[in-house]
Amino acid sequence: MKKKFNPAEIDKLRDPRRLETENPSIIWGKLGLGDSACIVDVGCGAGFSAIPFAKKTPGGKVYACDISPEMLDAITKEIESSGVANVFPLLVDEAKIPLEDGIADALLMQNIHHELHSAEESLLECKRVLRPGGKIVVVDWKKDLMDFGPPLNIRVSAKKIGSDLREAGFVQIDVFDLLPYHSFIVARKP
Repeated sequence: MKKKFNPAEIDKLRDPRRLETENPSIIWGKLGLGDSACIVDVGCGAGFSAIPFAKKTPGGKVYACDISPEMLDAITKEIESSGVANVFPLLVDEAKIPLEDGIADALLMQNIHHELHSAEESLLECKRVLRPGGKIVVVDWKKDLMDFGPPLNIRVSAKKIGSDLREAGFVQIDVFDLLPYHSFIVARKP
């Protein structure tokens, strides 16, 4: 069984040092979205990327999705303190996002691929909520030995993530070497 993130360790998600290693602005730069985009952040945690994305899309929506009610409570507090009005917390199952088909211009999965029980099921569900031509971004820990992050044995290589995306029917799969500790993969729904 894969290890799930412990909501009691939420301060790790709020650590400002994360901006040095997985800055949402770098991720945003590869999306090419306008200020009225619809974005789904799957595994949003405390809103590390969802809230900055909402600020960049004042005329759009960001659905902040998590399987943990504790995380949704945390992001709700972050939303209130940040003053954004276009982030919508949403409780999801790992392979079920209660949104309509083709609603999203982009979907982010940050630091959760290594936790998925069925990457294929989860990615097929992500593809369902994306509009045709919509982008999925997978950011996850590189499969390198480090003194921090999840154990090496549960990390997933960028090659495997790309293969998982291809098997789920995504195309134009690009791997970017822009983050020091994380794989950064962008793909499109046909």
